[in-house]
Amino acid sequence: MAGGSIELTDSRAQDIPFPAGFYQQWGKRILDCAAAALGLLLLGPLLLLIAVLVRLTSAGPAFYLQQRVGKGGREFKIIKFRSMEVDAERHGPGITSGGDARVTPLGRILRPLKIDELPQLWNVLKGEMSLVGPRPELPHYVAGYTRQQRQVLTIRPGITDPAALAYRREEDLLARDPDPESFYRQEVLPHKLRLNLKYLEQVSFVRDLRLILTTIRSLLVHSRGQRQPKRSFTKSKSSHSAGA
Repeated sequence: MAGGSIELTDSRAQDIPFPAGFYQQWGKRILDCAAAALGLLLLGPLLLLIAVLVRLTSAGPAFYLQQRVGKGGREFKIIKFRSMEVDAERHGPGITSGGDARVTPLGRILRPLKIDELPQLWNVLKGEMSLVGPRPELPHYVAGYTRQQRQVLTIRPGITDPAALAYRREEDLLARDPDPESFYRQEVLPHKLRLNLKYLEQVSFVRDLRLILTTIRSLLVHSRGQRQPKRSFTKSKSSHSAGA
């Protein structure tokens, strides 16, 4: 890693062939800008209310900024509503599992509904993220990617992606393992990357729209009794980032 970016070395030579149509070159960014601007405008009052509630219900700022790795290995600061105690990453692992004591009372409402992620519309508007794309990871996770896995860095990271939908209840899944950090690194993260590598081969307006609508529907029908997605891990024993 150098100069605030993750070195891709020569992995670009083995990039997955990225479709070069109008949508991939221009349409995706046009959709991102239009939707992010409209979302920030329409949701402005709600975002302000949530920011005030975060400040009133726990000590610390309303927003949480965290270093993540984006397109081309460049690092940027992802923005979220703070849903954990201040300096949570210093008081526990880099991932968050169900029942984590660092999560604030309001955070226990915001996180399952992914409301804490709404400020990332600003990241989208700035061009650091996309509405749909591989979720950005922490630098120390990306540093361990294989050359093939680093292909997810060839496009902008997104607010939602196939892996985010598959692991809708990731915190509960991690809570069932005695070593959530190792389980995430060795089992969950590689599976997420496989899902996102497959997404890279299928990028299209219709696919992105379907993922956005599925994400919205998933949030609207969220319930505690929702069944955990089928796991394809080899481990027999039984968000993510702290502050995420």
